[in-house]
Amino acid sequence: MSESSSGLMGSLRQLISTLTTIVSTRLELLANELQEERLRLTQMLFFSLCTLFLFGIGIVLLVAFIVVLFWDEHRLAVLGFMSVLFLALGTVTALMLRNQSLTRSKLFDTSLAELVKDREQLNASQNKAESL
Repeated sequence: MSESSSGLMGSLRQLISTLTTIVSTRLELLANELQEERLRLTQMLFFSLCTLFLFGIGIVLLVAFIVVLFWDEHRLAVLGFMSVLFLALGTVTALMLRNQSLTRSKLFDTSLAELVKDREQLNASQNKAESL
């Protein structure tokens, strides 16, 4: 009787140890995914601020270009070039921001996939135990 009791307790300890390891691994994976999502959102915020800044500069330069349109012709080329440059940079960052916002967040995908694997393994071992 004591042998089956110690065997049962040993199996229980093994099960608890395994479950603790699985939960620990999943929590670490979850923390990594949250960190990746935070970095993605920070990058999107940076691109948003760059876009707003560059479009703001482009608009200011475009207005200055229109005002100076009737002044000396040497200033026009520089103002026109700077306006086009900032507007082009603003367009590039806006496209980068749009592309990043359209990509689906991968938050929790890896964790969910690992949990599905765990469930399949537990079902397989349960089916194996039942067949014995």
